[in-house]
Amino acid sequence: MSGSGEEGSPGGTLLAAPALAERGTEPSRLAPLALRPGLLAAPLAALGERPFRERQILSWVYGRDVLDPADMSDLPLGLRTALGGVLAPLDMRIGHVSRSADGTRKLLVELSGGHRVESVLIPDGDRLTLCISTQVGCAMGCTFCATATLGLKRHLGVEEIVGQVVLARREVAADPLGAGHLTNLVFMGMGEPLHNIEALLPALEILTQQWGLVISPRRITVSTVGVVPQMKRLLEETHVRLAVSLGATTEEERRAIMPVTRRWSLAELLETCRTLPIKRRDRITFEYTLLAGHNDSDEAARRLVRLLGGIRAKVNLIFWNPFPGAEHQRTSRERIQRFQQILLDHGVNATIRESRGPDIQAACGQLAAAADSEEFTALDVPGTVLGRTEY
Repeated sequence: MSGSGEEGSPGGTLLAAPALAERGTEPSRLAPLALRPGLLAAPLAALGERPFRERQILSWVYGRDVLDPADMSDLPLGLRTALGGVLAPLDMRIGHVSRSADGTRKLLVELSGGHRVESVLIPDGDRLTLCISTQVGCAMGCTFCATATLGLKRHLGVEEIVGQVVLARREVAADPLGAGHLTNLVFMGMGEPLHNIEALLPALEILTQQWGLVISPRRITVSTVGVVPQMKRLLEETHVRLAVSLGATTEEERRAIMPVTRRWSLAELLETCRTLPIKRRDRITFEYTLLAGHNDSDEAARRLVRLLGGIRAKVNLIFWNPFPGAEHQRTSRERIQRFQQILLDHGVNATIRESRGPDIQAACGQLAAAADSEEFTALDVPGTVLGRTEY
């Protein structure tokens, strides 16, 4: 995950307003996968059509995955023709699918302007989770994440976020092995979701509403490195689950690996978590990527217990997944299990997230939009131990 600052400059001023590349969307036409109730009111009125036509169009787009007005057969022929000048074609496609030995699939999604992002399909028992990107590249600069090496190129639009779900559903439906259907969404791909909150919130509305893709918000998790001002807004305006990438237990250590800490301190982040409007049955998931010799000691585990005091929390311990040029080392399974046991002994709910898709660089922290399978580097990653993965 990554996401803010100046283009190509993870060390730039965090959350500044860079001159990002434009998406190339035609301003006079609406993206079908960004439609929400009311957006078609003016165009339909100008065409002399009654308001109920909007409900029909939304039903075609989200209920039946029909984006071309010419195929919306219950609309009058004249309206179908006119909508061709109102709705823009979907300007994204799956350019390549990489398959892991553990069943994970990485989707290289090609966008307008020659940009690319990656989405990941993760099968896990009766669940099929899609990991979604929200930006091309990232500017958060987290040293344990491959996406950060790209810098931030641009934000994704609403239609490009929703489009990843639509394209993934098509990919799953076309699977001759019949791999089921999408059950969960995690915003843990390329980019920092809360840095692109103006596109994220309408995308979440489309994904969860009855007129949209009808995915339960309880099956959606949004992860952040700690963009403090937007965390409360996310939970006030949606019912999705929140995950916070913590990474360290001291200010100094966190600043070294997560530059966002220079803007919002670890103390400020945790105090915000204590005051968030969390539902009684819910908890905040704290993601903790272990780096050998850096943040994986017994004392770090004990500090983490103290830091999370007073927060309804669960901890997701994550193996660091190597990528070319990275300087970190992977924590051993024995050490991560010891870290987990200390948390459990002190009453902290702690699970281990197994790496999925490391052989195709699809595991947590490895997404960098490689063009094809020949570009993937075989890295020294232990084989995945299959078992239910917690997000």
